[in-house]
Amino acid sequence: MSFQTDTVHAGVAPDPAYGAIMTPIYQSSTFVFEDIGRHKGFDYTRSGNPTRKALEDNLAALEGCSFAAAVTSGMAAIATVMHLFRTGDELICTDDCYGGTARLLKTLQEQFGLIVRFENLRNPGRLEQLITPATRAIWIETPSNPLLNLVDIEATAHTARAHGLLTIVDNTFLSPYLQKPFSLGADIVVHSTTKYLNGHSDVIGGALLSNSRELDERLKNLVNTLGTGAQPFDCWLVLRGIKTLVPRMKEHLANAAKIAEFLDGHRNVKQVFYPGLPSHPQHELARRQQDGFGAMVSFEIDGGIDNVNQILKRTRLFSLAESLGGVESLIEHPATMSHLSMGEDHRRKAGISDTVIRLSIGIEDPDDLIADLDQALGENKKTGDVVQ
Repeated sequence: MSFQTDTVHAGVAPDPAYGAIMTPIYQSSTFVFEDIGRHKGFDYTRSGNPTRKALEDNLAALEGCSFAAAVTSGMAAIATVMHLFRTGDELICTDDCYGGTARLLKTLQEQFGLIVRFENLRNPGRLEQLITPATRAIWIETPSNPLLNLVDIEATAHTARAHGLLTIVDNTFLSPYLQKPFSLGADIVVHSTTKYLNGHSDVIGGALLSNSRELDERLKNLVNTLGTGAQPFDCWLVLRGIKTLVPRMKEHLANAAKIAEFLDGHRNVKQVFYPGLPSHPQHELARRQQDGFGAMVSFEIDGGIDNVNQILKRTRLFSLAESLGGVESLIEHPATMSHLSMGEDHRRKAGISDTVIRLSIGIEDPDDLIADLDQALGENKKTGDVVQ
């Protein structure tokens, strides 16, 4: 079946008890045993739940893999995966990753002895030189947050596999509609299902997926042991959101392309970060690796943080808030919001300046969104000029 059909039907079926077309919310902490050691597939919701199982089957179908585990948040997915490693193991991570990911990895390094190296992985040939005897995995975030840098998944996975390493990909920014990491050699894929998969900014959730039964068993044992499994109502909300993923993404993509082009031609914008622009240094990789350019657009302005704040306060349709992937458009300042916990030195090395602004493009009318950005950007308080 097609991807769009799978978003609606994969993993779900009418309720056998009463014929409900929508997956029921099995809001129960425990399940009755029929006899000693015998039950109907579920015993305790921390270990598993029918609503969660429906979401997991749906996600596995969409990512084109065999196994999935739904967890309480994107950070819960990342934290669960990190428990695969031991003190002294080394992880090589994309340098300009999400601030929450960087915070977790630094905490694990400081408190538990995991060796973490944040590196520029945009040149596939460089990875071979970075691997050491202690390396156990490569962590990829592509496109990266917030600079939309790309990592060649296939080339990275090829090198990692030659050294017996895991390739782990955070696919949150694109969703399985636009990027299939498993088809490019990934071993584990993580998501914040809060974002595009749910798409309505009304739930916190995450997922971790794999194609290996051995990895799946280890990951699900960790989910059960750590208690990171997603709750039934949250799973139901994500399932509901996924059903409209394709039509939503089509609107997101069309709007993002128009807004990126508008920003690229604006006199008060210094640089635009968007893989869909031919000027993006990895535009050809995006065309090859992805099925679309995504709906995240970042840009940099001249001036300082006061100029940034003027823009943030002037937008009317773009709400100043963290997160992304909802139907509504958001604007945020990575240096003081999503990437504050990364630390100034790390941000500087990763190229995330104080004058970078990140947009999550929603599904509103693009002309309205452009008009909103135009009026917010139009007056340059630093020079007093007004853009007509």
